[in-house]
Amino acid sequence: MQSKGSRNVAVVRSPISALLLCTIAAMASFYVAGRLWQDAETRVYLGKELDRITGQGKSAISVDDTLKIIGCREQQKKLTALEMELAAARQEGFVSNHLSTTKNAPKKRPLVVIGVLTSFGRKNNREVIRKAWMSSGDALKKMEDQKGVIARFVIGRSANRGDSLDRGIDIEDKNYNDFFILESHVESPEELPKKTKLFFAHAAERWEAEYYAKVNDDVYVNIDALGSTLAAHIDKPRVYIGCMKSGEVFSEEGQKWYEPDWWKFGDGKTYFRHASGEMFVISKALARFVSINRAILRTYAFDDVSTGSWFIGLDVKHIDDKKFCCASWSTGGICAGA
Repeated sequence: MQSKGSRNVAVVRSPISALLLCTIAAMASFYVAGRLWQDAETRVYLGKELDRITGQGKSAISVDDTLKIIGCREQQKKLTALEMELAAARQEGFVSNHLSTTKNAPKKRPLVVIGVLTSFGRKNNREVIRKAWMSSGDALKKMEDQKGVIARFVIGRSANRGDSLDRGIDIEDKNYNDFFILESHVESPEELPKKTKLFFAHAAERWEAEYYAKVNDDVYVNIDALGSTLAAHIDKPRVYIGCMKSGEVFSEEGQKWYEPDWWKFGDGKTYFRHASGEMFVISKALARFVSINRAILRTYAFDDVSTGSWFIGLDVKHIDDKKFCCASWSTGGICAGA
């Protein structure tokens, strides 16, 4: 009897327990859902606040990206400071040549810069050259603008700087404006190789031309023939053009063509192939090479040998052109000796 009653009580309590459990489960579900929704809302709010505070408006970035942003901001500050300095410099009139020229249409690069190496006491030679082929005044400017040929007399300074020799050159330059004065060079016949080196070095810095030519002040030049010849080699990056020759190295002191470093040329005592000194041409790449390395380029007794020695170990095209042999003026020739 008791066991039967006990079973009846269990049957009566079962529906109540199930209902209670369902109610509790439903309430728990609502509670969990509410917390999840609240947490999601909180995360969105915190994300927006973080974006607002950092000013990024994006998700968190890596350390590398942060460093890049900091670097960019530093560069921006430097750029702003430089722009302010440039604006102040413009107001003061200090504007670089590069900035001033870029405002205008780019000028055509000159074909060749001709340096006529002269010295004190050679004014008559210079006058003859001006009348024969170099011209002066408006004609000289016209040759530069229309033919791309810049010609200047190249000279240094007197050992007694500022004396009558220097003043005479300054007066002549003021009258003709056709000198390229090497201020750091002291005129001396023994220093001709150094003078030639300085001409190429400084000319390459002053004019950006396709070629640079060295000419003696007793040589006449056919400008049209020179221009045609050089134009034919414009596609070659490194050229050394002239009347190529070789010859004996004189080892006895007192001889006219004595070479103090004769022993460097071997037992045969013969110079390597080089362009004759009356006139020769080098391309812009070689002129820049001379300009950059002027301090370590060795000079010998003669400027033509010295110039040839600078290009011995380089990838240079030696062009032996008989039109540069100035011994006599031939048909189509480029130069002739006086």
